[in-house]
Amino acid sequence: MKRILLSAFVFCLTVSAYSQNKTEPTPQWRPSYHFSAPTNWINDPNGLIYVNGVYHLYFQHNPFENKWGHMSWGHATSKDLIHWQNLPVAIPEVINGDTTTWIFSGSMVRDKDNTSGFCEDDNCLVAVYTADQPNQKKESQFIAYSNDGGLSFTNYKGNPVIDLNRHDFRDPNVFWHESTQKWVMAVALPASFKVRFYSSSDLKDWQMLSDFGPEGYATHVWECPFLVQLPVDGNKNKKKWVLFVSSGGPTGSPFMQYYIGDFDGKEFKNDNPSNKLLTLDHGDSFYAAIPWNDVPNQKSTYIGWMVPQDQQTYPWRGNMSIPRDLSLKTTKDGVRVYQEPASIISATTLKTFPKKTKFSGIKTLNNGEVVINEESTFRNNSNWIEAEIDLGSADIVGFKIAQQKGEQGQVVQETVVGYDLDKGQLYVDRSKSGSGKIAENKVIQTASLQPVNGKIKLQILVDNSTLEVFANNGEVVISTLIFPDKESNAIAVFANGGTAKVKKLTLYNLSEDQQPK
Repeated sequence: MKRILLSAFVFCLTVSAYSQNKTEPTPQWRPSYHFSAPTNWINDPNGLIYVNGVYHLYFQHNPFENKWGHMSWGHATSKDLIHWQNLPVAIPEVINGDTTTWIFSGSMVRDKDNTSGFCEDDNCLVAVYTADQPNQKKESQFIAYSNDGGLSFTNYKGNPVIDLNRHDFRDPNVFWHESTQKWVMAVALPASFKVRFYSSSDLKDWQMLSDFGPEGYATHVWECPFLVQLPVDGNKNKKKWVLFVSSGGPTGSPFMQYYIGDFDGKEFKNDNPSNKLLTLDHGDSFYAAIPWNDVPNQKSTYIGWMVPQDQQTYPWRGNMSIPRDLSLKTTKDGVRVYQEPASIISATTLKTFPKKTKFSGIKTLNNGEVVINEESTFRNNSNWIEAEIDLGSADIVGFKIAQQKGEQGQVVQETVVGYDLDKGQLYVDRSKSGSGKIAENKVIQTASLQPVNGKIKLQILVDNSTLEVFANNGEVVISTLIFPDKESNAIAVFANGGTAKVKKLTLYNLSEDQQPK
């Protein structure tokens, strides 16, 4: 998220007003299995690259303060997308006389054929990023290279590689386009609501190809574009290109939209009408997501920034979403994007956690609720819930998480993740989600959803303050933040207005003290 966005949108907060010295630590809201920096501010993921079995995550980072500023690229690595090793700042801001250069968002490629001429071996990494120079009110595209596995970078002496003399021109995302044997860049012209495409043979000299936009939602600035090709319904012989863009959204919340179409190496053409709005995440906190380059088996695995809300946290501020796999499926409305937690996590990493339980005793819910984490092991608000519920005659079914009740049984705190059959809506109700600050107009978040054969499937990832809900194998997602007290840690499954049947229910404990060594 960039300077113009910070001043333009309500959701970006008044971060400059926060005083680090007056802040109390908030360990109860620190995520356990979502990435956050040990200290200080983070925002957009940057430079995602998979090299030799390791996922590299670079990110916008202020190394000095718990607020936005001094933009540099932080760095962390992981082998399983849950356990992260924090590393020193990879690309720091540069101050040279009267010129300050902040290292804004961008991407990373492995230049295995040394097209750039920078490389000493086939693991050479080249970062392509936006250099923001606030004194000059200018943004241009720079490159830097690494021959030590991405730990440190040398800026190209010929920078900038693209300079339009604009104050809003940012977030280059680069990939190798096999058909044209060229590097292709998608970069945002934010205030014009456009994505511009460039190509290059050597990552240094770039030729403009075309512009896309404005289409879809074009009211708040566009940022962080990326373009990927995905098989439709798993058919590798039937593929579509998908263009993703981050923006402020119709409600002023962080928002990502996407377009499905074709890309011939020069132009992207949208399959849908230009005014068609396709929303990636229906919550109010998911933003600036980009994919890893070079993931095995051509998987499109990506990660987004969970945008901080009005509640301040300390000594860190901001964290990442769970990494997600993207796919395309044919629906009654046409081809649409689905997303689920990355398969390396759901199929492999989850199984390494020693604390999980499958519930076979709960068969029927009759207009009431049943607590599913009576055992103290699961009373920690870092849980992963997988469930399938037959709606039966119930009007509303779902879960109440981070719950606390008083002596008389009255609800003190809880967050409701529910499905309303009459409305055909998945919803998250944060009206009693804790003592943190939640904007009144964003208390309830919804997404249209239809049952499949009378059932709904839910994956609910609650991680202290981070909540992500995936429904019906990733057909819709709601990502948001909650702020429960430490004592608000019960989880209940419920049905209102009739009887529902719990077909499957698994609960994992992913708290930090339970993570495998």
